[in-house]
Amino acid sequence: MSDVVRIKRISQESKDTSTLAFDWGAHTVPGQFIMVWIPGIDEIPMSLSSTGSEKTVTVRKVGDATSAIHALQEGDRIGVRGPYGNGFDLNGLRTLVVGGGVGMAPLMPVLRTVYADLVIGARSADEILFEEEARRYCSNVEISTDDGSLGFHGNAVQLAEAMMDKGDYEQVIACGPEVMLHYLFQACERRGLPCQLSLERYMKCAVGICGSCMLGRERVCIDGPVFDSERLRMLPEFGRSRRDPAGRIVDL
Repeated sequence: MSDVVRIKRISQESKDTSTLAFDWGAHTVPGQFIMVWIPGIDEIPMSLSSTGSEKTVTVRKVGDATSAIHALQEGDRIGVRGPYGNGFDLNGLRTLVVGGGVGMAPLMPVLRTVYADLVIGARSADEILFEEEARRYCSNVEISTDDGSLGFHGNAVQLAEAMMDKGDYEQVIACGPEVMLHYLFQACERRGLPCQLSLERYMKCAVGICGSCMLGRERVCIDGPVFDSERLRMLPEFGRSRRDPAGRIVDL
């Protein structure tokens, strides 16, 4: 489904991260993504941070396209198409959710749906996203910051491991930087704990044609972005390498 939508609300989440809300009737599930077109600039993949009739995308300013999105105002229009990819299997198991940085965005629809404990990780306190809203849905929210400015002084994986060892979780759901996800996956494997991880790759078409998002034999746009433990074990590139815009394999 492709459409042009009007931005109805913009919320500032942190110094470099904003959430844009718009009405769009496409049916979506937690974990899917859409392609967002900024006229005259580019089209880029964005995770959905809300999946109801009002959709939201949460955008960190990191390049030309995301800077252009941050320059938009309420009432401006953007193009959207999708949704694409698979979503999380929200199967009712007791869940630990782990979000790193802007990876919290696709996890918010999960938190609104399942009973879960949550780890929010960031480099510093001023980069923590969605803490206040998450506390309305989660039984337990723990914070980690790399610099120790808020909560646990360390990274999200270290905090998640401590919670796994104390809790009786049946699965882990996570999104964040791939290095974080790689070490989180290893921690889950050591404990025999299944996980579902949302991965990110460079994407152009979003429909499995161009191959720019290849991860081993998997196309992240249609075979992902959510991968479970069984499939992650089959991906030797996970946590080690990616493809650049020209398709070359480069180290993470």
